[in-house]
Amino acid sequence: MVDKAPVIEVRTSPHVRHTPTVDQIMRNVVYALLPVCAFAVYLFGISAIALILASVLACVGTEQLFCRLSNKPSTVGDFSAVISGILLALTLPPGFPLWMAALAGFVGIALAKVMFGGIGLNVFNPALVGRAFVQAAFPVAITTWTPARAPGRFWEFIPSTWTFPFALPTPVGQWVKDMAVDGFTGATPLALSKLGNGVVPHFATDTGNLFMGITAGSAGETSAILILVCGAYLAVRRMMDWRIPAAVILGTYLTAEIFHLMDPSTYPSPMFMILAGGLMLGAVFMASDMVASPVTPVGVWVYGILIGFLTVIIRLFGSLSEGVMYAILFGNAASPLISAMTQPRVYGTSRKKKARA
Repeated sequence: MVDKAPVIEVRTSPHVRHTPTVDQIMRNVVYALLPVCAFAVYLFGISAIALILASVLACVGTEQLFCRLSNKPSTVGDFSAVISGILLALTLPPGFPLWMAALAGFVGIALAKVMFGGIGLNVFNPALVGRAFVQAAFPVAITTWTPARAPGRFWEFIPSTWTFPFALPTPVGQWVKDMAVDGFTGATPLALSKLGNGVVPHFATDTGNLFMGITAGSAGETSAILILVCGAYLAVRRMMDWRIPAAVILGTYLTAEIFHLMDPSTYPSPMFMILAGGLMLGAVFMASDMVASPVTPVGVWVYGILIGFLTVIIRLFGSLSEGVMYAILFGNAASPLISAMTQPRVYGTSRKKKARA
């Protein structure tokens, strides 16, 4: 009896041993967002918990509803709707009325995801579309801020949290006084910068406070260091393209530096622009959306730098103090064009032949 010769299988590179599924990637994004949610609860208490739950339940419920209406298998299990709900909640003020947060979740999933055909087909980030909707519909509520680390935040809700639908949000001024919070101006560092024509109080520009996140702001946008650490987890596991947040930060720094050098008394420093507001959360968890961002090596840098540039321009010259949301949505819209214009040259061909083709 003759033994069979061993079969040797030869393949060309790359040798991919394991490709993460969509469910695995999305689940890891949720894991990365959990510390950010925990810090939001630490800063703003039970109102932050209620806000996150309302937003997530609205997003998941909306996706399940449209799956039922279209007779399609449920896609709730892929965790994409959960991520949209968490990100949406983290971009909202901690005392944002829950019914408004739920409405934002419904609009974000329905308009930015379902209408485009579901996960993998959406052009825009659903969480940002939902926030853009409430930004236009409820401008007062979305610019009403509460202090971080208020003494009674773990046993008392922010009054505006339980506002009835279509009723005026309950003022938080008396609540702030009852909590004995001193020195709270009712504005974020970016808002103070806008009101002060670039000149803000020392406490608002303190790099340590901005870096650690001990400031007023949206529920999960404050801590730059925590967001960077959570983003690094995804980058190390190759579930996020690190070049996109790096490009956004680079674009923000270069643009802000130019204006700051022109007139330091009017335009904030680049570090303030990077650490204040929602830039870090947007750069790490929203601009890096795999579906809505370019796929070419050069394109991701162009895309990120464009978002950083637009963020600074909107902050400095727009009517709003924050510009990250609109900058990312504009970048999402430009993403297909950026990918088309930055296609790498096929090995062995010239650029002229590629252009004629």
